[in-house]
Amino acid sequence: MKKTMPKVLKQVFCILLCLIVVIPFYMVLINSFKTKPEAARMSLALPTEWAFSNYTEVIEKGKLVQGFMNSMLYAAVSTVIGVMGSAMAAFVMSRRRSKMYNFLYYFVLCGLFFPVNYVTLVKVLGAVHLTNSRLGIIVVFTSAMIPFCVFTIRNFISSVPVELDEAAVIDGSGPVTLFFKIITPMLKPTLVTCFILQFMGVWSDFLTPLYLSSKSALYPMTMAVYQFFGKNTNHWNYIFADIVLTCIPVIIVYLIGQKYIVGGLTSGAVKE
Repeated sequence: MKKTMPKVLKQVFCILLCLIVVIPFYMVLINSFKTKPEAARMSLALPTEWAFSNYTEVIEKGKLVQGFMNSMLYAAVSTVIGVMGSAMAAFVMSRRRSKMYNFLYYFVLCGLFFPVNYVTLVKVLGAVHLTNSRLGIIVVFTSAMIPFCVFTIRNFISSVPVELDEAAVIDGSGPVTLFFKIITPMLKPTLVTCFILQFMGVWSDFLTPLYLSSKSALYPMTMAVYQFFGKNTNHWNYIFADIVLTCIPVIIVYLIGQKYIVGGLTSGAVKE
């Protein structure tokens, strides 16, 4: 009895923690299918009448298609460029341990500690004529993820034996072939992890588009939800449906990426 009690208490504690996380998601999901009066009560009960039309109304009135395309463009392009560029930089910084490269590494790491100054950022983008443009937003998102990705990937590359590089060079591999055919497969779990985290961060970012875009045509889904909420404050059924549609792409990316993280833990470590 004394041995089982701690286990039971641990299980109960874990269940309570799960409920704290799951209940809000359940409430948002279930209320997105209710009518306006029912959704306003925000109860956890199932809807008496399933209003699937809430989603079609939200897509038509909330400009979610345009917001989805903008969010996908910002997240996909900036994440791919940022993660791959950081991987290349981390590889060079890891293999060349000179004072200059060590300085560059710690200089890049400063981006993890200093907050973003949006006033200065807007002035810089204005000086290079990238204000209110998709390219400017992508550049900002890409540069923001470089410090974390370089820090994470460099630590992983440092554990890869240098002898692999030397063997590849002896076999006639150049720098590009060495990185993409030898090193990159071994970095798969780290690259996928960085991609997921940065994709989710860009997708859910609200402040950056708010400061850098004043045109509704540039708004991502987070801004579209904010704009839609201002126009439909009393229609909680629409707001909940809007939130669900915004979360779906992130959940899909995470579930797909999780599979690759588990499956790619040993990829590239053994040559067949």
